[in-house]
Amino acid sequence: MTARPADGRGHRLVLASRSPRRADLLSMLAIPFEIDPADIPEEVLPGEDPVAHTRRLAEGKARAVAGRRPGRLVLGGDTVVVRDGTILGKPGDADHAVAMLLSLSGRAHEVVSALALVEPDGCVHAGVSRTTVWLRSFAEQEARAYVATGEPMDKAGAYAIQGAGAVLVESLEGDYFTVVGLPVPLLVGLLGAAGVPYGFGGWATASEVEVRPETGAKL
Repeated sequence: MTARPADGRGHRLVLASRSPRRADLLSMLAIPFEIDPADIPEEVLPGEDPVAHTRRLAEGKARAVAGRRPGRLVLGGDTVVVRDGTILGKPGDADHAVAMLLSLSGRAHEVVSALALVEPDGCVHAGVSRTTVWLRSFAEQEARAYVATGEPMDKAGAYAIQGAGAVLVESLEGDYFTVVGLPVPLLVGLLGAAGVPYGFGGWATASEVEVRPETGAKL
């Protein structure tokens, strides 16, 4: 394995995701990164449980991008909402989003987020974080008003805890950032396992975001 500085300088991360939430959190942590999204099928395989599903996709995304970015640290992630053992992805349309929200109203569900970090030598470090979330009870009119904002349409479970959807959340048990889509404790652990421990500013020399020209502007 190629030696590298312990503070992470010179090892700009490649984020294999279009998620603006993950990008925002990496920026918050002053970790230098660029975006190179992975486009892989995200269907649930027969008999696949949420943990296996999210971990498979996180690793698949990271490996897909690592294959075209030799010598780089590549981070992939995936997040799903789970209700009674059923994986809820992103809603297909507004009515689907409303139905999804009403199925979560007044009850608990689980959010499962996986991360996978591929080292320059191909070694993969991966893990899964799980958080239980309770939404308060609300009626269809409120669900439709929220869906009309457009915010739920690209979110697993049809809500964003870091956005206006926060008003639907009653409480949670676990890691907040798991619900956002980038579990920070897990990320720090993976960076440490890869020999690039987080250092509160050791990454901050190049914290601006870069995007490969073919992927378009930062989302």
